[in-house]
Amino acid sequence: MNCHGVDPLLDLCLLCMTRDISRYESDVGPLPPNLKDKIIKLLSLQGHITDSNISQVLHPSVRKLDLRDCDVSDSALRVISRCKQLKKINLGSCKGEERTSITSEGIQTLAVSCSDLLEVSLKRCCNLSDAGVLALALNCPLLQIVNLGGCSAITDQSLRALGRHCARLHSVDFSATRVTDDGVLALVSGRCSQTLKEIHMDRCVMLTDEAVEAVLTCCPHVYILLFHGCPLVTDRSREALEQLVGPNQIKQVTWTVY
Repeated sequence: MNCHGVDPLLDLCLLCMTRDISRYESDVGPLPPNLKDKIIKLLSLQGHITDSNISQVLHPSVRKLDLRDCDVSDSALRVISRCKQLKKINLGSCKGEERTSITSEGIQTLAVSCSDLLEVSLKRCCNLSDAGVLALALNCPLLQIVNLGGCSAITDQSLRALGRHCARLHSVDFSATRVTDDGVLALVSGRCSQTLKEIHMDRCVMLTDEAVEAVLTCCPHVYILLFHGCPLVTDRSREALEQLVGPNQIKQVTWTVY
């Protein structure tokens, strides 16, 4: 058999294994990291990584985990915290439903152990509080992308922490949270003012034109700015866009006319 026939056969075997992972859990543990990486990818796509099998599936040098479709909780995060080289993790809910099983306690455990994190998505993790975001900001200084969209308990404290500690942050989503103008100002005037390029602050009902103007004034490199669904924002923000933003700088901007 030539080398062109090996990978398809291997992939087929791994696919069969992941489709009946409960039967093969004990067989996965001893496998080498390169095979486990393939298994992790397949199980993630199938939504089959769980609290009960994640300790068998993971290996210490895992760098990326996409658990959007998987039923995991803080218990899984305690296992994931052993992966010291982790760079990216997606724990958000992509099904339009809130995820209640991830809390600040689990995120704190993750943040303390995985200090090299670059990207964290916690979209719709409704039981996440400011304490979890503070832990990320304090322990993960390399953060570049943070998604807190739909985390309804998040307040200005989270934005202050990110602005104070995350000098490399270039994309942040805090849409549909409880933040106010004060929080946005603290974020965009903080250490990441020169690196921020993408800000999603849509559906934040307490934001006003002052938040939009703060972004446009403090963040010269922003090219994606979403603030639709903010009922206190007026036509003044549109005028600020025209006055403060250079030609062709903004690639995507959305707002709602009330």
